[in-house]
Amino acid sequence: MTKTLISSDKQEVIIGFDQPFCVIGERINPTGRKLLAAEMAEGNYERVISDAIAQVEAGATMLDVNAGIPMADEPAILAESIKLVQDTVDVPLAIDSSIVAALEAGLSVYKGKPLVNSVTGEEERLEVVLPLVKKYNAAVVAISNDETGISEDPNVRYDVAKKIVERAEDYGIPREDVVVDPLIMPVGAINMAGRSALDLIIRLRNELKVNTTCGASNISFGLPNRHGMNAAFLSMAAGAGMTSAIMNPLHSEEMTGIMGANVMNGNDPECREWIKRFREPAAAGEGGRERRQTRRRRSA
Repeated sequence: MTKTLISSDKQEVIIGFDQPFCVIGERINPTGRKLLAAEMAEGNYERVISDAIAQVEAGATMLDVNAGIPMADEPAILAESIKLVQDTVDVPLAIDSSIVAALEAGLSVYKGKPLVNSVTGEEERLEVVLPLVKKYNAAVVAISNDETGISEDPNVRYDVAKKIVERAEDYGIPREDVVVDPLIMPVGAINMAGRSALDLIIRLRNELKVNTTCGASNISFGLPNRHGMNAAFLSMAAGAGMTSAIMNPLHSEEMTGIMGANVMNGNDPECREWIKRFREPAAAGEGGRERRQTRRRRSA
């Protein structure tokens, strides 16, 4: 089975069909977070560090780090953020930028094998991002859109993903180092977006044999009870073969859906993680009585 190895200088993570679902924490991203953006632009990274710690404590397997702040020095801010986050937590990182200079700045200071977020099927983008991925021995998120935009047809998105995988191989990047984002559409706007996404994930697993990721909250955009919808989607997507998602691990409903999917997919042996998280603690004295009763049964 396809296994994508991502590492920091302290820890390795394997993204794969026979592995627990990989939760990529999305919180270190100034988009839509005015206070965080202002702080990062001023060189204040306290919130970046606290967000990193909180996400790992909540169960994130990896962290996505983005520094997209208008009119700011994104390469310098991204590099500094990556250095500080790596000094703070052990988990591997996804280096997230649409600016090639920022990607290279982040890659140049990263310790380990990161995930680059991202490359699209546009020729210009392929020609500048894939050589960087190869140069720094990274893995890469392949987003299934190209010069024509984002197609609502899942077959078109599959073809774009296939093109990116093949072009990556031309650069010496193996398909296990390409994690495809099939682009999840909002189900509130496109009624069959969920079913189309699941069918596409199945094809990407069975035919292209690649690992997959997504921006998980896209599915619920515009709907009430977004966390419940996200949890339902993540559990079903994991069953279809999705192996990771960029998401907020601080939302317990989504994390519960993922933990349940790990159990159902056989990726939580003996339900240990589920039991550790949800079993009620024994009342005072109960453990001792149970042990005594067990001993009496055995002696009988």
